[in-house]
Amino acid sequence: MSKITEEDIKTALTAVKYPGYSRDIVSFGMIKRIATSNGAVSVTMQLAGGNAQIAQQIKAESEQVLRALPGVEKAYVAVEHQGTSASPGASSPWAQQNKVPGIRRVVAVASGKGGVGKSTLSVNLACALNQLGARVGLLDCDIYGPSIPLMMGIQQRPTISEQQKMVPPSNHGVKLMSMGFLLDGDQPVIWRGPMIMKTIQQFIGAVEWGELDFLLVDLPPGTGDAQLSLCQTVPLDGGVIVTTPQEASLGVVRKGIAMFQKVNVPILGLIENMSYFITPSCERVEIFGHGGGRAEAQRQNVPFLGEVPLYTAIREGGDRGVPVVVSAAKAPEGEVFLKIAEALRRRLT
Repeated sequence: MSKITEEDIKTALTAVKYPGYSRDIVSFGMIKRIATSNGAVSVTMQLAGGNAQIAQQIKAESEQVLRALPGVEKAYVAVEHQGTSASPGASSPWAQQNKVPGIRRVVAVASGKGGVGKSTLSVNLACALNQLGARVGLLDCDIYGPSIPLMMGIQQRPTISEQQKMVPPSNHGVKLMSMGFLLDGDQPVIWRGPMIMKTIQQFIGAVEWGELDFLLVDLPPGTGDAQLSLCQTVPLDGGVIVTTPQEASLGVVRKGIAMFQKVNVPILGLIENMSYFITPSCERVEIFGHGGGRAEAQRQNVPFLGEVPLYTAIREGGDRGVPVVVSAAKAPEGEVFLKIAEALRRRLT
């Protein structure tokens, strides 16, 4: 019989959920030490706060899971308390995850489906926050279809620091990291989930981000591996959902909201993109309908951060690598992003 490994033990413990949460104790970073010897497994965990009832439940469920492993005859789980002065109800699993040094806020920009302009929103929000005086980084987590290098007008590969970390290139005052910087031309990424998780962990922990007020994370559409990997890697300060007005988009927005709720990430707000179009003769045309985003935000009881009309200049700015909020900050198409960025900043202060 093969010897049981630490990885086997951690994999088994992912079946143990933190009481009251949908996430497991491993992804919350509770496992601190693992030891094995002659069929015996010993695991030490760390629990924030002093909730004895939660500690006992985690201990009992973990020992039961470990005893079910082939080759394990005895299982011992010790739950240490961090900050025992906390009240019994104050225990929070988020305290187990360490914030990235130097980064004050991490905000995910998500959408339930593709084609709603999420990356366009991400680059313009990042540049708008920079124009408002913040130090900003933008992480492109769309591993399969990275578009941030094109929209930000930079294809430079990251350099390596003396500490063997990647130094993110920057443009328009924003530090950037993307899979697109590491690929040659149109080379496709054909990976399974574990490789995606490892890459996202490296983009967070193995990049010399420096001091940032905000790190915006442009997620791929949907609710898959990249989203879960990010939530397991770093504590998120909140998520922003991007939608378009029509019901086809709003229906999957609800899934995006539910995803953040299940991993206990606060929703900072919803943005309606492609809200309407103004013709050269100043006629307003609501191509995809209008007002669906605001109405959905009210139904879901989440903040509505604003609506972005269809402007040709927004598309042109993304195509040439100069976001419209950089090239035309005082024009209506640039001001709309500055207003949304200000609303987002208020939610985080």
